[in-house]
Amino acid sequence: MNHHKGELVQETSFLTPQAKTEILKALTFLESFEDELDGLIEISAPNPYVKMSAYLVRRHLEAKVVTPTSLIGASGVPYATATRRLRKMIDDGLVEQRPRTSSGRSFSLHPSAEMLEAWTQFSGRMRRLAAQAFGSDAPRADTQDYYFAGSYLEAQTIQPPQVLLEPLKLSGGLRVLVHGDPTFMVMHGLKRQFEQVVGCPIQQRAFSIDRLHEEAVKNAQRTTSRYDLIALDLPWVGEFAAKGYLHPIDAVLDIERLSPSDFHTAGWMAAHWDKRPFGVPSQTTPELLFYRKDLLAEAGLEPPHTTDALLEAAEELHEPTKGRYGIAWNAARGTALGHTFMMACADFGQPVLDLAKQAGGYDASRLAQEDYRPTIDTERGLLAAEYLMALLRYSPPDILSMAWYERVRPFANGKVAMAYGYTLLAPYFEQNPACAAFGKVGYLPHPSGCKAPNIAPVGGYLLCIPANIAPDRLEAATEALIVFTSPEAQKLYVENGSRTNPRYSVGADPEVRRLSPIFEAVDSMSWHDELQFWPRPPIPEINDIIRICGEECHDMLRGVQSPKAALQAAQNRADRILREAGKL
Repeated sequence: MNHHKGELVQETSFLTPQAKTEILKALTFLESFEDELDGLIEISAPNPYVKMSAYLVRRHLEAKVVTPTSLIGASGVPYATATRRLRKMIDDGLVEQRPRTSSGRSFSLHPSAEMLEAWTQFSGRMRRLAAQAFGSDAPRADTQDYYFAGSYLEAQTIQPPQVLLEPLKLSGGLRVLVHGDPTFMVMHGLKRQFEQVVGCPIQQRAFSIDRLHEEAVKNAQRTTSRYDLIALDLPWVGEFAAKGYLHPIDAVLDIERLSPSDFHTAGWMAAHWDKRPFGVPSQTTPELLFYRKDLLAEAGLEPPHTTDALLEAAEELHEPTKGRYGIAWNAARGTALGHTFMMACADFGQPVLDLAKQAGGYDASRLAQEDYRPTIDTERGLLAAEYLMALLRYSPPDILSMAWYERVRPFANGKVAMAYGYTLLAPYFEQNPACAAFGKVGYLPHPSGCKAPNIAPVGGYLLCIPANIAPDRLEAATEALIVFTSPEAQKLYVENGSRTNPRYSVGADPEVRRLSPIFEAVDSMSWHDELQFWPRPPIPEINDIIRICGEECHDMLRGVQSPKAALQAAQNRADRILREAGKL
């Protein structure tokens, strides 16, 4: 078998979700059937080959470590007998050993490609035999799902990540640069499990958003990248792609291995520059309006779908003498407020660049081929600025220092009735039964003005491969990228606290839907074309423009300048940036 090993790994190391489901169904059925047989006749003789094989495959699919001791213990026969049976399975190429330490004295056990293929074939045959044997006497439709775990497949339940048959060969382990948000912290918490999946140590460094950008740029200018994978905020893709800082994803792997149609359309499109993908969505986290359903109901208010309705609700719910404020949002100077202004412009139906109109909003997919100019100092830009001034009246007193996390914390503890926030921040109130907002939150796309369509501006992060990665690390980094962005990994993040998800299949998983209403809400927005990435167009200069808008609007909110003066100043500074870049 060894001389065909590479070929077999290529065929079976990436089992489809359906194949994994079928195998696990077969294992579940066999375990239940064996229990029934044991109860039928007290005298029995276990088959150690089947029992060890079943145990090994299940643990493999669940990304759990199997040692010789644990596998022998699962055999159901005496130690000496099980040891001989295990040695034969290894000699016959059914079980592979993988060193767990540099000394090679300790190792884990894994099913070979041949064993996985055998179980894949067996699970399919078992279903067909059962259908043939019981087809005419099949249970009623309302009970049929119980038999042979029938509902498991139809419901598209996603299984845990599969251990790679070949461990990643990376000296010093896999090195990843990420943002310090709840989802990436969940990934860090699952470090040991993913080390088992990829077969090597994982080192993760996390930074705040501005420091992440700074470190990613510094890394691109090094002779050799310090990282195998880096996380980039969606608007940065144009800058990093245009400057040659990233490997195009279609140059290092077959894109179909990623199942691109499974990604939320806006998140997948946002990963592209000049019609090529430069990253894979790791988080797709739209900014929504979080609102307290109970407080609106007590006040006799409907969830607000327009900016006017939101201001009316904020005024009604604003009771500072009782320690409660109407709304919280990103108003801290610089990057945070710059994002808010851009999204407010989008709420009034206008991007911050002169993008071409298309169905659902504006076309931000051809920016690499076309010139563009800022559209900040406009009639609708002024409406957006005045809207922020109006929000200020119903906001907490420290609103001008509130950024990503600060706006959601007072919402969670009941001091704020509504808040703009990314879905990745939902764990602050969804997973804390002691907080005032627990179980009482509704989710809406951004309320709109000027009869513009409601949209949910898409945020999130891509996982990318640096262009200056050492050549001998590229292949392993590519395999790690596939693992970390797979449906199996994404579901695991969700099960451990994440509230971001870039894939339709994960949002549709019944176990995921039971964890939070946010997934059904976001999927509905995606199907209604409300998830849009054009509010923050990913041009190379966008980071500077975001910062400029955030600085000028902060002076506006502090009363240093009027809304009109703030827009003129931001427009002039943005024009200067683009002239220097040769775009004007």
